[in-house]
Amino acid sequence: MIKKEKFIKQQVSRFMNSFAGGVHPSQSKSTSQIETEEIPLPKKAVVPLSQHTGSPSKPIVKIGDLVKTGQLIAEATGFISANLHSPVSGKVSAIESRLHPCGYNFDSIIIDSDDKDETVEFKKNDPEKLFSDEIVEIIKNAGIVGLGGAAFPTHVKLSPPKEKKIDSVILNGCECEPYLTCDHRVAIEETEKVVVGLKLIMKILNVEKGYIAIEDNKEDAIEKFNNVIASEMKQSQANKIKIVKLKTKYPQGAEK
Repeated sequence: MIKKEKFIKQQVSRFMNSFAGGVHPSQSKSTSQIETEEIPLPKKAVVPLSQHTGSPSKPIVKIGDLVKTGQLIAEATGFISANLHSPVSGKVSAIESRLHPCGYNFDSIIIDSDDKDETVEFKKNDPEKLFSDEIVEIIKNAGIVGLGGAAFPTHVKLSPPKEKKIDSVILNGCECEPYLTCDHRVAIEETEKVVVGLKLIMKILNVEKGYIAIEDNKEDAIEKFNNVIASEMKQSQANKIKIVKLKTKYPQGAEK
């Protein structure tokens, strides 16, 4: 019996912060040390009405309308759908079918940029003074979706069935694919915002434990996260957030 328990502990220790199997392709992540740059505004913006999981959005603008950056131009048409906002300021020149990156044609709103990038005024809110459902409503109205392949609406993820008890939130900071370094740069350049975002998710879901899972080849990001969390230890949730360093291998970070 003692040998069996010892064997189980050895196996648990073996796969702690990892999983069985996996491969180790060349990382080729030279861009991880290059700062993020803003690209010039496009002369013409094509906004597909179907760029997220669920129902396509419904246009609320018409040809000839003048719009500003951040203005709502299409509304969600169901619970699993998302609002769309203009990425530029300018004039709506067409609403027509256009080729989508997935290879199919989808109805899209075409906006000719005026190069002014005039932005709508956004109401500023103090998250500490908002209830959870109010924060979810703001996220829904903002049309925030996941940046994975499915582009799943975030407000849906943050609205689990009431009978389902959630005890922890895991922020997936893994980026095991070769060449990709966008998550790494976000972790370095927007560390404070990432931590604030995790704290908001914890508040919405009413959980006490939050984890940032990140691979051990991102020591600079791990150090920044630790520094930010340490500086916020006096805040109510900061001491409930922990950094978990994972082994670097593919497909680390996969949901299954």
